[in-house]
Order: sequence, then structure tokens, then C-alpha cells
Amino acid sequence: MSFTDLGLAPELLRALAEKGYTAPTPIQLQAIPAVLAGRDVLAGAQTGTGKTAAFVLPMLQHLAAATGRTPRALILTPTRELAAQVAESARSYGKFVAVRTTVVFGGVSIRPQIQALRSGCDLLVATPGRLLDLAEQGVLDLRSVGCFVLDEADRMLDMGFIHAIRRVLKLLPAKRQNLMFSATYSAPIRELASRFLRAPAHIEVAARNATPERVEQQVYRVPKEHKRHLLAHLIHAGQWAQVLVFTRTKHGANRLTQQLESSGIRAAAIHGNKSQGARERALADFKERRITALVATEVAARGLDIKELPHVINYELPNVPEDYVHRIGRTARAGSAGRATSLVAPDELPLLRDIEKLLTHTLSTVPLPAFAGAKAA
Repeated sequence: MSFTDLGLAPELLRALAEKGYTAPTPIQLQAIPAVLAGRDVLAGAQTGTGKTAAFVLPMLQHLAAATGRTPRALILTPTRELAAQVAESARSYGKFVAVRTTVVFGGVSIRPQIQALRSGCDLLVATPGRLLDLAEQGVLDLRSVGCFVLDEADRMLDMGFIHAIRRVLKLLPAKRQNLMFSATYSAPIRELASRFLRAPAHIEVAARNATPERVEQQVYRVPKEHKRHLLAHLIHAGQWAQVLVFTRTKHGANRLTQQLESSGIRAAAIHGNKSQGARERALADFKERRITALVATEVAARGLDIKELPHVINYELPNVPEDYVHRIGRTARAGSAGRATSLVAPDELPLLRDIEKLLTHTLSTVPLPAFAGAKAA
């Protein structure tokens, strides 16, 4: 089936053709007709499944077909990076339709965002904190929003945004279309969905909490103090050009970045303490392969879209097993293959067991290669 069969407007089809997209992904195949029909949607879809286009395309079609007070549609995302990415996608897909897209998030000056809202927008992409700031300042009226999207709802809850989400919902009109996308379906997610979705179409394109099929997963058991030596060895020996490395803390990300640099590996850190400009520069350098390793914390990496990323390293395992699924979902996107490697210290074995319990299978442990400072865990 092609996009033409989904009932999308010629202007949207033209933009898709320009981007080289011809066949919809499974999430797009199911979600686009449901959204165009005006239904509420609860979708289980991982990063890399094409979920952004699944809700942005039908929203653009609705917005282009009618006018009214602004904004008329709202997409709420957990992080600045994801907000910027979704807005970029909306502008790209909406290249040939008269829909104004504005993005607002924290960490940057609020004044240009106020000016952008005053000049008018149809589709607003926002993070919860900045959205509520703007509403409290009286520069944002959400009473005309006809379609509301909660993107990466599981991450929203993990980041403690539940109270902010409830406050946002109170600012919206009672009559509206609601779309909720989540990579995982926990009990709190189902409870949240029951709060504001009305007889939703249930769409699930992957098994619950499943990891991408094309990701080859492996584990090295290694003492904590030797992890950085092993990582440097893997990058050098494998001649890796691009690797996304996850740490648990901002401080850990900074320290590892310095250690990689001292091993002759070009690296940059991306986390919440970095300015938006620094984060954008690091991401651009990584995408253009000016740096080899991008060292990131969980929150900062949410929403990163890097095409054909071959390697993800869990330098430290996450405390929440579902976060493992999100992390390794950064690779093997859009049909390409990828490898996720976890460096597991003895004190992280309980975390590994929790991850394996979630995945319902044991991860393959591979022997340590010979490297400077090697010692088995």
C-alpha cells in the first residue's frame, strides 16, 4: 500500500515524495486513517517506527482544511530535542500547505517564543514546563485546540510530568480529538489513557515492551574501573565512526567524554546542564561525523533521530528496565541493522536481570577481548 491509498491530500503526498517516502510504515498504515476519521488513538509504538508522521500528517490535513483561532492543535513532548524534531518534521511535511508551526521549550529565551505565538500559529509543539509558563503569562490561549497529542507518554511519566499534564488538560476545550503515543504500556500509562481518551482506536505495532528486531544485543561483564578502557578498545578495534554512549549521570557523561578524548577519540556530551546551543552543536557534529562518540544521559537522548546509527553502548545500565528498550531503539531505525552493547559491572547484575525479565529472554554475554587493563568481572 502507498501513502496515496490513505486519503492524504496531494500537497502532503508531494512533500512525502520529495523526501523519498513511498510506502507507509505499519504505525502510519493504521494511525493515519484513524486520525483522519477524527478518532481518539492509543498507540504503542517505539522510536524509529515512523510514529511522528503517523500523527503529524493527518493533523496537517485537518489544519489546512479549516481556519480558526490559534493554536488549533497541540503536540506535547517530554524533551526539547524531541519538540524541535517534531516541529521540524511538521514543517517539512507541511511544506506545501498553509499551516504555521511553532515550537516552544525551556532552556532558551522565552521572548522570541512569545513573539512567535503573537504572530500566530496553527500547530504548537511544546514541552510541558514552558507551555505552562506561557499560559500563566497570558500569552497562550489553548481553548481552540481541536487535536491534542501526548507523545512519548511513558517518558513523560518517568520524568515526573504527570501533574503538568493534568494542568495542561484543564486548559484545553472539553471537545477535542486526543492521540496518545507510548513505547511501553505500564499500569500508570493505561490509567492516564483512561483519563482523557474517548473510545480510542488501539494500535500496537510491536509486542509490548519489545526491542527492535534488527538490534543485535550483547553484554560484556567487566569491572567498573575497566569500562572506559574496554569502550576505547571497542571503538578503536572496530573502527567505529559513530557510537551513542549512555551514562546514568550528567557528571558521568562529562567525565567519560574527557576520558575518551584523552584516548584519541573525538567525543561530546549531551545532557540537561548543557545549553540548548551546545546540545544542538554536539548533535550536529555527531550527525555529520565530526565526532565519533556522543555521550548522553537518558533524558537528553530521548527523541534523538540519527539515521543508520550502527552502535549504542550502555556504559551503565539504566535503573528502569523500560529505559533499556528506549536506549537501544536509537539504533536499527527505519529498516537498518544495529548493535547494542552493554558494559555490566558486578553491582549492575540485578539491573541486568530486571532487563532480561522485561525482554523475557537472556542477553548474550560475550568474552572480553584482550585490551589494556582487561580483567573479567
